[in-house]
Order: sequence, then C-alpha cells, then structure tokens
Amino acid sequence: MVWRSARSPRANLKPLLNKEVKVGALNGVLWAVVIGLVAGFWFGDVKLGVVIGIAIVANIVCASISGIFIPVLLDKLKIDPALSGSVILTTVTDIVGFVAFLGLGSLLLLG
Repeated sequence: MVWRSARSPRANLKPLLNKEVKVGALNGVLWAVVIGLVAGFWFGDVKLGVVIGIAIVANIVCASISGIFIPVLLDKLKIDPALSGSVILTTVTDIVGFVAFLGLGSLLLLG
C-alpha cells in the first residue's frame, strides 16, 4: 500500500527542522546535565559523567534530526512512514548512541 499525503512533508521541512533541532538540543542538554551529574557522583568519576553527557546530547540531537528526515525520505520513496519509520529511527538512535558513548569513552577515558 502506498501512502499518499495531501500535502508534501517537504513543504515545511526547514522550519520544522529548525524547531526540532532547538528542542532536541535543549532536551539533550538538560538530560545530559542531570544524568551526567548522577553518573559522575555514582561512579565517582567526573570524566565518565562528561562522556555520558556528551553522548546523550549527540544521541538526542541525532534522534530529532532523524525524526524529520526519515519520514520525508520514506515518503519520497513512496513507502508509508508509519510502517517502517519507527524501526529505522530506533536503529539510527541505537547506533549513534553506542558509537557516541563507546567512542567518546575510548577517546576520553582510555587516553
């Protein structure tokens, strides 16, 4: 079944992307501070809290950007975004989360 929208999602892509990146960055920074402080105190390592905080910001901002582009791309490919958009978004955020956390951890904690 091909999904057809009355209005193309690309029509308001720029303002939507701008809004989502701002909200994602604010949300990411707030959660990064909270979870970074908790992790830093819990494990007694400030570097670990910083690594977790940066990884959270990267993951949430990437999720907000992907949440805009994945449905637009699927619409362009004539695929219903409701059917596969969430699976692709989850995969993207999982991969970015692992790479950000483990990559930053190896750079900052082992270096």
